[in-house]
Amino acid sequence: MAAGMPIRQELGARAPGARPRQLGPRPAGPGLRQRVVCPANAPQEGPAIPVNREDLIEHIRSGCKPRDRWRIGTEHEKLGFRLADRRRMDYDEIRQVFEKLHSRFGWQPIKEGDLTIGAILDGQSVTLEPGGQFELSGAPVSTLHQTCAEVNSHLYQVKSIAEELGIGFLGAGFDPKWRIEDIPVMPKDRYRLMKAYMPTVGKRGLDMMFRTCTIQVNLDFESERDMIEKFRIGLALQPVAVALFANSPFAEGRPTGELSTRARVWMDVDRARTGGLPFVFDDDMSFERYVDYAMDVPMYFVYRKGKYINALGMSWRDFMEGKLPALPGERPTISDWENHLTTIFPDVRLKRYLEMRGADGGPWRLICALPALWVGLLYDPQAQAEALDLIRGWSEDEREYLRSEVGIHGLATPFRGGTLRDVALKVLDISKGGLERRGHDEAAFLKSLQLIAESGKTPADALLELYNGKWGRSVDPIYDELAY
Repeated sequence: MAAGMPIRQELGARAPGARPRQLGPRPAGPGLRQRVVCPANAPQEGPAIPVNREDLIEHIRSGCKPRDRWRIGTEHEKLGFRLADRRRMDYDEIRQVFEKLHSRFGWQPIKEGDLTIGAILDGQSVTLEPGGQFELSGAPVSTLHQTCAEVNSHLYQVKSIAEELGIGFLGAGFDPKWRIEDIPVMPKDRYRLMKAYMPTVGKRGLDMMFRTCTIQVNLDFESERDMIEKFRIGLALQPVAVALFANSPFAEGRPTGELSTRARVWMDVDRARTGGLPFVFDDDMSFERYVDYAMDVPMYFVYRKGKYINALGMSWRDFMEGKLPALPGERPTISDWENHLTTIFPDVRLKRYLEMRGADGGPWRLICALPALWVGLLYDPQAQAEALDLIRGWSEDEREYLRSEVGIHGLATPFRGGTLRDVALKVLDISKGGLERRGHDEAAFLKSLQLIAESGKTPADALLELYNGKWGRSVDPIYDELAY
């Protein structure tokens, strides 16, 4: 469950002629920007200045930036487990990892009350998902080589610590062995609220919280039009990423009949805040349209003085009018808006950047491949135009069909007289061209995906072959096969 890269407060970018009122401190000179990097999932609590709808629109619009300032933010989650019995790590073991990251490598702890819930260093953060999934949210970087170097450094650090503590980390999209009731719950108030709420709005919300892992990439846009194009490409082609990275065919020790159990879980979590967002393909799509959508998503919480205030199912629009039952008379601030945006989970999510959220967590070799796929498609003008042309004419029904079926069939999903493998090969060709034109010698990062697409065999297919053969119908060997 990826909840977002380090929040980047890009102040100063405006649409021509826009003059919103001041929401807080601004940079001292024209054209300057202030960057504040905060850990993923960390709630924000800024100046208590109420905002209106135009402020919310301007907040997202302020993410627009020229191409020479575009960056890449990569996140990945992994399942921590005990080497002795393969059970999931509990909070005490994870706390020890954080302490050693601090004492040995200089990471600074992130606290919630007296508890350490994460660590931060040089724009990167490591944080906890609800079941102790261990997430790296990388700093915004310029090239895929920098992304991969960051991942390598992180994995070296946590692996050296984990070996001393008798624990390991698994690169999979869904817990292959343990039931929800077997998984320790992390001591974060946000997750306590979500755990109570999820079963009221869908059947698989607790699976999403406690048993899934993802790789995610976060990308910039130049303008509203550029955002819309990238958003549409991301939504339409997200099933291609799901198929190429499908890596979760097991649950509770046996095959589920799905190649990406994680993708199937997302089909029944909470329809109010998930899905393929058909309105993004409408002619009137805009920053304003997304803000109106987000304001209609029921709330989770409000963060005040270090505490999460229960606002489950309440209306953001009531909050805007000072009528929120949890905080009568109060109106939201821009920090409340930032927090609310982290509680929305569509396949592609808009903040002041776009988050590509479809891929299963996986082994080391695939972590750098996901940003390569999307950077190649979306950070080169010719590739972006070719990707738009590829999806042109796909209907809403076709896009929803792919979302629904790809978790089961992967690259073999039938589509338009062929299969999704045919589409994936075209997408990889477009992405490779985009990476080559960027001029940073990055196309090699697509090699693992090219091999998957050419073979038509997803990582999950390979795992199932091992399960039915060499592994003797046991999932236990996966803890060696996919360990970092």
